[in-house]
Amino acid sequence: MDDDALLRHAIDLAAAARARGDHPFGALLADASGDVILTAQNSVGTDDDPTAHAETNLVRAAGRRFTSAERRSMTLYTSTEPCAMCAGAIYWASIPTVVFALSEAELRSMTGDDPKNPSLDLPCREVFARGAHPTAVRGPFDIPAAREVHAGFWRTS
Repeated sequence: MDDDALLRHAIDLAAAARARGDHPFGALLADASGDVILTAQNSVGTDDDPTAHAETNLVRAAGRRFTSAERRSMTLYTSTEPCAMCAGAIYWASIPTVVFALSEAELRSMTGDDPKNPSLDLPCREVFARGAHPTAVRGPFDIPAAREVHAGFWRTS
């Protein structure tokens, strides 16, 4: 799989979410051959749903479309490291691999005290480490566009 290209696609989804007024996060699922089979964007604002993160939206859609056995062969790509809520959803969906561009720590440094992004300071690797089945994590990847999509969005005071 071409991690870089798939992460750039997730970042493009984040940019599209931001362009329509949502938080700048995007995610996609790829099958074992690296083909994109499902995409999602953050819709916290448009859905007025604090749980409508890109990864959680993706997991919900994947649950309706694929069996758990099918999901066990997929990889989730996301523009930014999944939060604790999203990591839990990914875990319960039995998606075995997560790849992300921007780290949670770097995002936190960009968001300051903006109430739109309250942070739990709980990296996804720590959430997955508590599970009964393994979840592989690759990231962060140094892709400038992953930072740029957040530029000017968050209040940093």
